[in-house]
Amino acid sequence: MVYLTRVENFNAAHRLHNPSWTEAQNLEVFGKCNNANWHGHNYELHVTVKGEPNAETGFIFNAKTLGDLIKDVIVEKVDHRNLNLDVDFMKGKFTSAENFAMGIWNELKPHIDKVGGSQLHCVKLVETPKIYVEYFG
Repeated sequence: MVYLTRVENFNAAHRLHNPSWTEAQNLEVFGKCNNANWHGHNYELHVTVKGEPNAETGFIFNAKTLGDLIKDVIVEKVDHRNLNLDVDFMKGKFTSAENFAMGIWNELKPHIDKVGGSQLHCVKLVETPKIYVEYFG
């Protein structure tokens, strides 16, 4: 089994806030991430596919095609956007890194499955130099 990872970058804002909690509870749990005026991140997105190399190309998935797919399906929807307000696949969800990574997986998987011959293996979303999440479906 061979693993191929493509990395893309984008910027987005969000707010972590539970409307059923008091302001004090939100501040205690989410801290600065509960800022009513939003806050942003310079995200780094790693998308890994797995498979066996094609005998005719040596590829498990064309890296350029994967990059174009990530840009078209994810980056164009989220770059310089507010995850809480502007991103259709995050509507009604907490915009934590965990939920965001799962949302990205759900958006990408059908497109990667269409190409065939490989599978989506992992979505790794780096939110800060100290925080990242990985989702394996």
